[in-house]
Amino acid sequence: MPPLPSKKEIRDFIEKAQQQGGEVSRREIARAFNVKGEARTELRQLLKQMSSEGLIDQKGKRATARGSLPPVAVLDILDTDDEGDLICFPPNWKENFAPPPITLPADAAAKTRPVLGRGDRFLGRLAQETDGTYTAKPIKHIGQGAERILGVYRDRKVGGAIEPVSRKAKRDYLVEPADINGATDGDLVWAEAKNQRGYGPRMARIREVLGDISNPASYSQIAIANHDIRTEFPAAVHGQADAATTPDIGSRTDLRETPLITIDPADARDHDDAVFAEPDPDPKNEGGWRVIVAITDVAWFVSPGSDLDKEALKRGNSTYLPDMVVPMLPERLSNDLCSLKEGVDRPALATEMIFDSQGRKRQHKFIRIMMKSHAGLSYTQVQNGIDGNPDEQTAPLMENVIKPLWAAYRSLCQARNKRGPLDLDMPERRIIFDDAGHVEAVATKERFEANRLIEEFMIQANVAAAETLKSANLPAIYRVHGEPDPERLDGAREFLESMGYSLPKGQVLKSENLNQILKHAREKDEVSLVSQIILRAQRQAVYDTSNIGHFGLNLRNYAHFTSPIRRYADITVHRGLIRACNLEKKLPPAIEQKELQQIAEDVSDLERKSMAAERESTDRFLASWLSDRVGAEFAARINGVTRSGLFVTLEDTGADGFIPARTIGAEYFRHEESANALVSEAGNGIYRMGQPVQVRLKEVTPLQGGLLFEMLSEPLTGIKITKGKGRATVGKKSVRRKTRSENKSSSKRKRK
Repeated sequence: MPPLPSKKEIRDFIEKAQQQGGEVSRREIARAFNVKGEARTELRQLLKQMSSEGLIDQKGKRATARGSLPPVAVLDILDTDDEGDLICFPPNWKENFAPPPITLPADAAAKTRPVLGRGDRFLGRLAQETDGTYTAKPIKHIGQGAERILGVYRDRKVGGAIEPVSRKAKRDYLVEPADINGATDGDLVWAEAKNQRGYGPRMARIREVLGDISNPASYSQIAIANHDIRTEFPAAVHGQADAATTPDIGSRTDLRETPLITIDPADARDHDDAVFAEPDPDPKNEGGWRVIVAITDVAWFVSPGSDLDKEALKRGNSTYLPDMVVPMLPERLSNDLCSLKEGVDRPALATEMIFDSQGRKRQHKFIRIMMKSHAGLSYTQVQNGIDGNPDEQTAPLMENVIKPLWAAYRSLCQARNKRGPLDLDMPERRIIFDDAGHVEAVATKERFEANRLIEEFMIQANVAAAETLKSANLPAIYRVHGEPDPERLDGAREFLESMGYSLPKGQVLKSENLNQILKHAREKDEVSLVSQIILRAQRQAVYDTSNIGHFGLNLRNYAHFTSPIRRYADITVHRGLIRACNLEKKLPPAIEQKELQQIAEDVSDLERKSMAAERESTDRFLASWLSDRVGAEFAARINGVTRSGLFVTLEDTGADGFIPARTIGAEYFRHEESANALVSEAGNGIYRMGQPVQVRLKEVTPLQGGLLFEMLSEPLTGIKITKGKGRATVGKKSVRRKTRSENKSSSKRKRK
């Protein structure tokens, strides 16, 4: 039996038939290629596949070839496929059906200057492959492609409309019937704006259907799509992960009998760090401690330049959303081979550190080990054990494992307190879901001393890693945090002075200066406001090969070493340590500073994208949860002041919302930027940053994650603002904040 014809052969036959008179039937195609018997079923499936790929049009049993592409065309890059190649679309396509698939190979895109990526438009040369698809070769970069819109499709009598999910979008986009692309009412879709001139409604064509917006998981899907978070692993990456095996002990140090344990949140699925502590047996270090921090040896499983490595770099880090995690590594590694599971042999890279009785590090070394976690504990379990309530799992470990860890931690706290890292302890909230994936409650994350124990051990391990790489003169990626931005700091200083706090000027600012202010703020019950002001003056921590130190931690040398499962920067640090300490016969290749710097910039950008996606999805989940409470009153705090209004945060849930300035009372409020306040022109008071207020929920837009509130509290009085300078001074008389209802009652009594 002759083989089935290729897609190109079928398409060529149909095109030739069209030139001679029109459509051809499936029977004519079978006869032309001598397809008989059972092979006709296979031919039918092949034609169906070609139709779904946009290569032909089928109407019943008859087929026509869809429009072909010119040898040179303008192309927009829409997305990437599982192999990392770029998916393109010709924006000038005029047909009422999809064009043939067009792929721009990743290596070709990387050779252009600037490098082509998602959202770019370029002029490309097109070559048709044997399967009817096209491969593009870049000629030149043109600029940005068509505007991409993420939104919800709404069906109408003729065509439909797209409601954008972005809060910045001012209006919907209309969709003509030919541009619907199979979307149904309520689908979350990617679309692109169509070129149009003049005025009138904005038009768009749907390019991809993501799923039904009513699905509880859609809010995370919106964030993932909006920030271009990679979710699917290419087949080659899965293949490498599935083929991975645990190494033999070989030359590794055997620490399987050492009672290393993991301490994590109760719902943690991966465990990448284990700890152990014991008194230092050296008589010259009386009261000192030997501490081991063991980190899963991801560098063993992820070789430089492998498909696993390339994909991990493209992701940069794992993305943690309220209802899901998008991992940096496939589950076979992240939740299995690279997870330090209880009672299972696992390879690790460990640092052994010696501290004196005051918690000062005397020495450290790195070793490659084989370990076996003796217990997988939660923070709650460890804290309960230390508080005198051990359970069945922790009771046998208290004397020889948990109490030594605790004593070593207490010693390290002495050195930490002398070092004086920035003491900002902002509350974190977590969303609790029911079995159907809907929000059930919002709770403040519990912070135990056991959490701080692990944090301090991890900080010390990260310091040891940075010091080792620095001593070896190897290029490395450090975690750096610069001093506060001078302009922001001046604004913070002015505002803090208005509250009676003194922040030194004209000298080198140290974290201890800010800690003194935070200490006084706790005594005055103003720590929430003051913490916000200090936090906003800080620069963002980033990855960099220039080691400028870490202001917040008050450390000269700091590198992320402790989470290689979820951060690519840590993998580079592991490889550097293996090279610096000669821990492998065949050492990883040296990486030049220039290449490492590019990696540092890339993973910093990817980290910001993940953080933005987390905030965005959280906002949508909270807005959805509060959508049935319109009209309810809430205790809130002002967390931002702008000319257009006030940003507030609800005290119980942490949900953020907005109060337009035009809705606040009947008088006019001017914005005093340096005082972070809206000031009444009539002199009747101010609304300022950090002020506790009572608000009423007026409007909810779950799709955009937006909450609109009405102010119920009266402005603060007894506070003077020097007009124009924005300097706020607290008046001598303290006036209690009243709600509007109280104020109205008072006015009625006066009239009587």
